[in-house]
Amino acid sequence: MGTIIWLLGIVLCVMAILDVLKKNITGTGKIITIIVLLLTSWIGLAVYYLYAKDHLQEWFK
Repeated sequence: MGTIIWLLGIVLCVMAILDVLKKNITGTGKIITIIVLLLTSWIGLAVYYLYAKDHLQEWFK
């Protein structure tokens, strides 16, 4: 069961990183967002998908 949760986390993280790379924000903003996603694990993914995904372009113009 733990392996499935781990794989789900990896897949969601990769999807989030690819989504960040597609956004029209500065390179520094992309790097900061990716580092935060990688360091915060599930909490970072939850915050990204529930709130930050729609606000990144406002934050990193």
